[in-house]
Amino acid sequence: MPPSQVDRDLARLESELKQLEAEYNMFFSGRLPKPPWETRARVDAIVKQYDRGHIPNTGDRFRFTTLQSRYATFVDLWDRGLRAREEGRPGPFAQPRAAKEPEKRGPEDRILHVSSFKDPVREIDKLTELYESLAEARREVGEEAPPFHRFADLVKNQVKKLKQGGSPEIAFRVAVKDGKVSFTARALKGTDE
Repeated sequence: MPPSQVDRDLARLESELKQLEAEYNMFFSGRLPKPPWETRARVDAIVKQYDRGHIPNTGDRFRFTTLQSRYATFVDLWDRGLRAREEGRPGPFAQPRAAKEPEKRGPEDRILHVSSFKDPVREIDKLTELYESLAEARREVGEEAPPFHRFADLVKNQVKKLKQGGSPEIAFRVAVKDGKVSFTARALKGTDE
């Protein structure tokens, strides 16, 4: 018995979907200059045609529903990948590459320096030490260090702001996390007791 039109269309849908998946993989890996819009339009047309129509055979209907849900899952993934790429952030396709990079740099999370200040203007040695550790960390990851005067102003302003919240002492931490330098300030509670 020769295959019915539905069988032929579902076989075509299956092969087009495989081709579309391969083309998107090539696009996200950088081997295709633009997304495969033509192939996606062909697959979309077949899916819409059978989604609107009636498939009398239960086996064919099940096969179509399976392909349709697989296509919908891929479309969601591809659209998220495209959106992430347009926004300049790592998306679902960039993560494996990003996960390999930090391994070269050593441990992923490293705390390099911690200092606490009550008055950074009077504690210039600690401020200089904190600045040097931040500058060194930024050089390690290929970034420029900020000018010392801007750094000192930032620390002074953070201490002032957090002291207004009732904290007598403020701790600053320089760390490298996932290959990026992290500089954080946190109020220390109960250090005057």
